[in-house]
Amino acid sequence: KESILLESLFASINTIVRDQIGREVYLPFIYSLFLFILCSNLVGNIPYTFTITTSIIVSIGLSFTILIGVTILGLSIHKIHFFSFFIPSGTPLALVPLLVLIELISYLARAFSLGIRLFANMVAGHTLLKILSTFLFKMFSGGLIIFVLTLLPFALFLAITGLE
Repeated sequence: KESILLESLFASINTIVRDQIGREVYLPFIYSLFLFILCSNLVGNIPYTFTITTSIIVSIGLSFTILIGVTILGLSIHKIHFFSFFIPSGTPLALVPLLVLIELISYLARAFSLGIRLFANMVAGHTLLKILSTFLFKMFSGGLIIFVLTLLPFALFLAITGLE
């Protein structure tokens, strides 16, 4: 059963990669990264465990590692022309140093932004689940009628936990 799950997951990611990138060269990396983040987040569903992606250091470390890999890949494919991405076409020569600095900061800010977004999404999701679980626990211990009425929100909570 696990192989069916992994194969269907692989087929889904393969379709997404093929539609977005066009080539399947990067599929092993993207699939591995997806599985790493998925498994890291599923660990958070086990009671008394810590999800490592809720650590800002891990999230930013992942994003900067990807940035370094993309930069090395870009340098190996485009050679010296890789640096032309930092200078928009038609830029006056006097503005080149300033624009290179601005584009370099923008390039590095993407990695920082990706790490912050991953961290914020994980923390927000886990905080929401903790608030909902505390609320449902209080509702279940309220009485028989409240207990029965709480079964629907509890089913929704289980669905949200499955999405988490």
